[in-house]
Amino acid sequence: MAIWTELQSAAKVSKTIGISESNVYSRRRRLEKRHDWRAPVFDPHRPRNNTAPIHSANKAIVTWGLHDGVILVGSDAHIWPGPLTTVQRAFLHFVKHFDPAPVGIVANGDFFDGARAGRFPSIGFLETTRPKIKDEIEAVQNYMAEIDKNARGAKLFWPLGNHDLRYEAKLAALVPEYEGISGMHLKDHFPLWTPCWRLDVNDDLVIKHRWANGLHAVYNNTLRSGKSFVTGHLHSLKVSPWTDFTGTRYGVDCGTMAEPMDDQFVHYTEANPTNWRSGFVVLTIKDGKLLMPEMCQKWDDEHVEFRGQLLKV
Repeated sequence: MAIWTELQSAAKVSKTIGISESNVYSRRRRLEKRHDWRAPVFDPHRPRNNTAPIHSANKAIVTWGLHDGVILVGSDAHIWPGPLTTVQRAFLHFVKHFDPAPVGIVANGDFFDGARAGRFPSIGFLETTRPKIKDEIEAVQNYMAEIDKNARGAKLFWPLGNHDLRYEAKLAALVPEYEGISGMHLKDHFPLWTPCWRLDVNDDLVIKHRWANGLHAVYNNTLRSGKSFVTGHLHSLKVSPWTDFTGTRYGVDCGTMAEPMDDQFVHYTEANPTNWRSGFVVLTIKDGKLLMPEMCQKWDDEHVEFRGQLLKV
């Protein structure tokens, strides 16, 4: 803890004590949890008033007080081994280069797909195209490690999605006596990310994988909760404002970071058209309040659209 506080750099700590950078991050996270300590991170672009601690009383709901800052929220990456999608590359680009540097990065569920662990039976030739769970885990680990490597000190959160749960549900059904052994839980493979069901930012913003379903889900989420409500799951990428006597709040669907017609989906949708869009959202908190959420959407295989411009990724 003293070495990190002095150097505030994984690369410098790695050289000083002779372990890999990934082990430095793992050790830092363990120390933070064990000692209720938040490792200081030097970044001249970070706002100076975002030192409020993260609280997780029951590990299901994480609360975070934030005065100013940007939060990147990506959802439903459904990562399989192989080349990254356009939006997955774009998300990394924003992690590395967005100005100001994000203070929070949220993997809002279903970054793990779990094709072979799903409850649906194989459809003929489909079984041969599904990757092994080991290969999927490694692909997700590689992507999440790349995010952490370039996170510039941002806090990392992972509200679990229904596909993420496939990993543990399969093991719980087959070998329940191994519960609690390291590696049996999805979070064991991603120690740098804070798992939860729900992330509450201040008193008026909720980020979680899913709640309502249907065409008007995001509208219903914010209407019924009385808060701005950011979800994934439905892959539709849209923002629905709602204004009443309390002010304006937003229902947000983060879309999908996968390709809507990739092999993860095309078989169980029977190759039908879907009202899905590849993209993610950028949330800006100013003076403790959420500004209008912004969407980054795929344009073509090499570009995304954001703030009226095409960005090559």
